Amino acid sequence: MLNLKPVAVIHTPYQEKFAVPRQPNLVQDGTGVVELLPPYNVPETVRGLEQFSHLWLIFQFDKIAQDKWQPTVRPPRLGGNQRVGVFASRSTHRPNPLGLSKVELRKIECSQGKVLLHLGAVDLVNGTPIFDIKPYIAYADSEPRAISGFAQQKPSALLQVKFSPNAQTAVQKIETFQPHFGRFITEVLQQDPRPAYQQGQVSDRIYGVHLINYNVKFQITEKEIVEVVEVVEIENVIKKPVN
Repeated sequence: MLNLKPVAVIHTPYQEKFAVPRQPNLVQDGTGVVELLPPYNVPETVRGLEQFSHLWLIFQFDKIAQDKWQPTVRPPRLGGNQRVGVFASRSTHRPNPLGLSKVELRKIECSQGKVLLHLGAVDLVNGTPIFDIKPYIAYADSEPRAISGFAQQKPSALLQVKFSPNAQTAVQKIETFQPHFGRFITEVLQQDPRPAYQQGQVSDRIYGVHLINYNVKFQITEKEIVEVVEVVEIENVIKKPVN
């Protein structure tokens, strides 16, 4: 049996699996950086990679319990009510906790003993181990006429997002050094990160999601037919050193 070891780790703004987009291209500001690990952090390992615009990342679902896979799962795209076979889904609960993600390669940086791959939008939790990196080959990998079952079309935004006055003030301050932070929050929450069985329910519950260095607190309200997400508070979660 193979003894797999990570070749890299990815840095992303998603500090937990809650609110990670289900596909990379759903949140444009959720970008990432792959950092190669020793002994692979040498320029020779990525020679020629700059000729490719996209990559395949093979990674580990390291935040998922490895002994809880089931032969059938309930995809969120089906409302969490219909079961399909685990191999007919991209569920994180799999016999082997491996995932595959296609990402945009924007820049390669080799300096001070580090090899960094700057990516476009990603769908991975910060710190996810990367087991392999492969170039995307358009003529072989692209299938414009492919049939994609229950996920043929890109999902539309499910929710409307608004900010409380306090949250809006916080966003304005943060955007002086973190551009498009408000847009980032909006695109994450529009996809409704709640479990499928909670979607469509309105309650007084306050949810929280850890994005970059902030705990974004939000609540689901209802306005006529369309559900509305209100961001009620944004907390900095970086702990100050104790003197």
